[in-house]
Amino acid sequence: MAWDATSRMDLLRRNAHEYVTLAIANIERKYPYMPWMVVDGPGVLPSHRELHPTFFGSFDWHSCVEMYWTAVRILRLFPDDTPQAEARQAISRLLTDQNIRTEVTFFESPGHRGFERPYGWGWLLALQSELDRWDDPDGQRWATTLKPLSDIITRGFVSWLPLLTYPQRVGTHPNTAFALLRSLDHAADRAEAGDAALHDAIREAGMRFFAGDTDYPTRYEPSGADFLSAALSEAELMSRLLLPGDIRVWLDAFLPGLAAGEPHQLFTPAEVSDSSDGQLAHLAGLNLSRAASFLAIADALEAGDSGVVALQDAAETHANTSLDAVCGSDYMLEHWLAAYATLLLST
Repeated sequence: MAWDATSRMDLLRRNAHEYVTLAIANIERKYPYMPWMVVDGPGVLPSHRELHPTFFGSFDWHSCVEMYWTAVRILRLFPDDTPQAEARQAISRLLTDQNIRTEVTFFESPGHRGFERPYGWGWLLALQSELDRWDDPDGQRWATTLKPLSDIITRGFVSWLPLLTYPQRVGTHPNTAFALLRSLDHAADRAEAGDAALHDAIREAGMRFFAGDTDYPTRYEPSGADFLSAALSEAELMSRLLLPGDIRVWLDAFLPGLAAGEPHQLFTPAEVSDSSDGQLAHLAGLNLSRAASFLAIADALEAGDSGVVALQDAAETHANTSLDAVCGSDYMLEHWLAAYATLLLST
């Protein structure tokens, strides 16, 4: 089967019902969870669900946001192949004005200003963009409900990025480029509506951090718990910020062996030795996020570019290694991996 966009969407369609069912089960699942809060005095600690009545499920806050995004994206793309009634009822019970006010209150606390920054922020803005672009009564109602929270996160990005002296080039949640990528669609939506502050902040930060990068040491990837490629996340971001003719020049300097499939460490799928170990399980996500980045970078290159085939082949190899782990594996994968599969297959 050719690994083209139509084939990928067909594969996502075949898995749509299962992915949405899994996403909703995770959104509603109370336990286990990993709380994060700043305790600034004595007293009874609130529960995770009390602090996050919308995004309490799926082990941690960002994974829950990812599962909402997964459900919404697939419901929008495949209305006839998904459990629409059940999913809409579940989301409507949790994504309410009152619950979002509670989420906003948490983010407004000075002690929590760095909560989920930048990874969870990026995914929340991706969810807002997905809802904003969905021509559907429920989708538009949920978009309006979520907006106070996405507005706070937008303001957080706009104020924080100019203060960020150095980017984080890592394969886990603090990665700067990946968070900016997830935020770009929302930034573009706001710019089109007349508010370009977020888009300008992302572009300025991306160019300041990465435009002059050369000869990235990709031979050192991956680290033991990576679910992102620092190199490919950066390259994908630059493919969104640079003009088509300029990205090839930048790639030649940043990843000079890319067209030849080098270095082999970047083009060889990661091995997951224990899917029940939350850190080792991350590597399945690395395979899928690499695949999505390979495809996005290939799409940004001009037709006939010598690197396109190598990137597309690498995407297929990585995808085939870990797509089967999305469902029926272990909770340490099932509470988040569907987001990366959906991102990949709908790229």
